Amino acid sequence: MTAFLGEVVGTALLIIFGAGVCANVNLKKSFAYNSGWIVITFGWGLGVAMSVYAVGQFSGAHLNPAVTLGLAFNGDFPWSQVPQYILAQMIGAIIGASITYLHFLPHWHATKDPGVKLGVFATGPAIPHVFSNLLSEFIGTFVLVVGLLSIGANTFTDGLNPFIVGFLIIAIGISLGGTTGYAINPARDLGPRIAHFLLPIPGKGTSNWGYSWIPVLGPALGGSFGGLFYKAIFTGKVTTGFWVVLILTLAILGAAYLSDRKLTLSQKVEKLSTEN
Repeated sequence: MTAFLGEVVGTALLIIFGAGVCANVNLKKSFAYNSGWIVITFGWGLGVAMSVYAVGQFSGAHLNPAVTLGLAFNGDFPWSQVPQYILAQMIGAIIGASITYLHFLPHWHATKDPGVKLGVFATGPAIPHVFSNLLSEFIGTFVLVVGLLSIGANTFTDGLNPFIVGFLIIAIGISLGGTTGYAINPARDLGPRIAHFLLPIPGKGTSNWGYSWIPVLGPALGGSFGGLFYKAIFTGKVTTGFWVVLILTLAILGAAYLSDRKLTLSQKVEKLSTEN
């Protein structure tokens, strides 16, 4: 198996487990219906572990463009392979989401809420707020990449490493995931969102493209800075990239904050106009 195919297969498996547990918990007439957030976080975490076990020997099992970027910025992965890895991850995510759709085929008819159907495939904010949503995805992915690099710096019994990585995903989901659904992976959100848009899901509604850039950009920035931060703080090698990505992130977050402030002010003005 080539590294490219390994990333396709591994990411597809990840989405089958991850989108699968979201479908299992949220689609009507599933025996797991309403079993809750803890089940979802464990489903994603164990899904990551199983996917890493499956393809780690072939590709290193990044399964996430943010991880690929973080490793490249940290110096552990060649930049020349970054584009093909991200392409493979996107293809795998679309395939995994399509298989999940087929697995739960009769349950789409049984479930009426289009938001629930979209939630099987893609993330969304608990409270829509561009700055906070972007920051949440940044922080979650930053923790992911720093956590992965920290795990990699330790020695485990043979074969245990992927299981520990799975618990890192569970920890992020339980502690930080409730704000945006913790995409922490551009391919995990964008690939299934594309599948949602293309698949003939009955009563599916919109794919919420207006939000779709946040679980792509937030994790990309968080993963990149996570790799640079680990290199700077844990190994003492501060690069130009560290400052460039930090300034870029602050600029983007600042623009998001100002956008939210402007929106809030315009809403207040509109409310006052209506009242008068």
